[in-house]
This record gives sequence, C-alpha cells and structure tokens, in this order.
Amino acid sequence: MNEMKVDLAGEGLRIAIVQARFNESVGMLQREACVRELGSLGVDGADILVVTVPGALEIPLTLSQLAETGHFDALIALGAVIRGETYHFEVVSNESAAGISRVALEFHIPIANGVLTTENDAQAMARAEEKGRDCARVAVEMANLLFSIDDQSSGDDD
Repeated sequence: MNEMKVDLAGEGLRIAIVQARFNESVGMLQREACVRELGSLGVDGADILVVTVPGALEIPLTLSQLAETGHFDALIALGAVIRGETYHFEVVSNESAAGISRVALEFHIPIANGVLTTENDAQAMARAEEKGRDCARVAVEMANLLFSIDDQSSGDDD
C-alpha cells in the first residue's frame, strides 16, 4: 500500500488571502494568525498576497480572478458572517461557501475556507485566531498534496 504523507512544508509556495472587511475585527484576527502560521510553515512573506473585499459575497469572484492568473499554489478565504435578524445570514453564508467551492473545483486550486458563520460576535471572536491558523495549514497541506498527486501521476506515464 502506498500512502501520501501530510506535508506542511511551505517553502516556495505562493499563497493569496482574500479577506472580507465586513466584521473587520474578526477578519483582522484571522489574517494575523493566518500570516503568522504561514510564516511558521516556511512560506516567505514576499510570497503572500493579501486582498480585501467589502464582504463575504465578494470573496468568490476575487478568488476566481486570482486563480485565473495561475500565480498561486493555494488560496485562503477569510471573513465572518454573523447571524442577524433576517434571512440575509443564510443567503450570504450559503452563497459565499458555494462560490468558494465552485472556484476550487473549476480552477483545481486548493482554497481554505475560513469564512466563519456564527450566531454572534463573541462566537466569531472566539474562533477567529484558530480558524486563521487552520486555514494556513490547510492551504499548505493541500497545495503539497496536489503537487504530490501530479508528481505521482506523471511518474506512472514513464
């Protein structure tokens, strides 16, 4: 049995982060933790691009444009959708998540979805840093996994 091992080595990876400015205090905590974790995994600061957008619904379009450039090995989506008194919470939560997934599948690029969907501000703040760190690890691991799959499949053709 062959098994691909988890690879969290970020050296040489190029990663873009798209952060929603709505609920900005949560997004900033996520971003700071994410960038710190990317650095601890070996991703060079010069290989990290941060882009901000108005809110969670604007994240998928921006991810799509970044993916289309072919300059990045993985993408990260950060933000927070916090329940309010209207149905808008469900629309934004569902549509942003679906859009992020579509971009990943369309462009075959790993996207770590760190858009929190919480009941209140306290829940969002409590999860922000951990979710930022998690997204950094997911982006690096998945970029390396896809490279390994490509390497293995090209080796089978020899």
